[in-house]
Amino acid sequence: MVFRPAPGAREDAVNPPEQRPSRPIVVVTGTGAVTGFGWGVVPLFEALARGERAFRTIARFDHARHRTHLAAEVPAAGRPAALAGLPHADAFALFAAEEALDAAGLARQGLGIDVGIFFASSTGNMVEAERFFAQLTATGGRRARAGLLASQPCSGPAEAIARRTGAAGPSETVSAACASGSMSVARALDALRLGECEVALAGGSDSLCQLTYGGFNALRAVDPVMTRPFREGREGLSMGEGAGVLVLETLEHAEARGATPLAILAGAGVSCDASHMTAPHPEGAGAVRAMRDALADAGLHPEEIDFVNLHGTGTPLNDEAEWAALVTVFGARARQIPVASTKALIGHLLGSAGAVEAVVTIGALREGSLHPTPGGGPPAEPPSPRTPVRIGLGAPLAVPGARFALSVNFGFGGANAALVFERPGEGA
Repeated sequence: MVFRPAPGAREDAVNPPEQRPSRPIVVVTGTGAVTGFGWGVVPLFEALARGERAFRTIARFDHARHRTHLAAEVPAAGRPAALAGLPHADAFALFAAEEALDAAGLARQGLGIDVGIFFASSTGNMVEAERFFAQLTATGGRRARAGLLASQPCSGPAEAIARRTGAAGPSETVSAACASGSMSVARALDALRLGECEVALAGGSDSLCQLTYGGFNALRAVDPVMTRPFREGREGLSMGEGAGVLVLETLEHAEARGATPLAILAGAGVSCDASHMTAPHPEGAGAVRAMRDALADAGLHPEEIDFVNLHGTGTPLNDEAEWAALVTVFGARARQIPVASTKALIGHLLGSAGAVEAVVTIGALREGSLHPTPGGGPPAEPPSPRTPVRIGLGAPLAVPGARFALSVNFGFGGANAALVFERPGEGA
């Protein structure tokens, strides 16, 4: 069993140092990403720093009968020829995994039994399954390309990575709606602490499809303009797609091969609201538990967190529940702590949201700056008085010397996950 202190407590308050269970330090040595800004971490970080938004008219499928028409679709330009013909979510996952492995200084192939894959997806390659169905109905049930169904399961992206890289350790797929990406990283943390593998590829991948786009539109959860998290007049989320991957390993393993850590994954917490199928608990009760468990796992007090990358979907219910959770965890400091919503720029990536936002959080720690959070209206438009977060509207928020950051994600069914990242010191 993984050691978990009581919620809200520091490790040294629960177990003094001489009695505390020994566990390895887990570090991030590589990251990779695919988003509506393009293929790679560099285009993502550059666009975020400028406060750009990746939303455009959908080209993937016919959206004429939907009530909204925008999404942060991954551009076809920049897709490597080696990934041509692959299902979208598999291609996103493979690119991000190989980019992360390159950054970590690890081989792309022949990884072996000591490397595990802990991945997330909400729909797998559903868009290819939709094309199979369209072909079938168009021919009166006589003919459709069966290969379109080969990678449809949620486990498809993880399996594609395993086949390409030869990672033969544990391979697990988390599908817990929009908290999946963060949960996969949390699971990898546990696996490395328990010695189940020496290196873990943790992340998630999802592609746009009519099932999810139509579903969110039917719920009236999509903003017809663009998502405006924590803003007065916000109407919902904007959808996106892509993948994020972290290479995780113990500090001892990284030092033995001469790798430089980008960040320390200091703690994680997960929970369930056990409340409603689609709506968050109005007081953010499950979110509070996840954040407090993550802090306790990292041995931190709330006041030691320097900034938070919020779930920040822009839906009225989620933003207010998230604000309530922040107040419970951080008290009066909830109004002062710097926050960001990456979804305001790249959209909601569903099962891969937490993975990509973890990559962004690590980048913010290293740069000492939180990206701007635009979202309709003039940049000076204030946050909603019901959610008075300190968010960088139209301009970055400087967080010089930031050491600890919290990245949080919540999903349908009440799933919640929180991750604590630490900027490495001189000795790490």
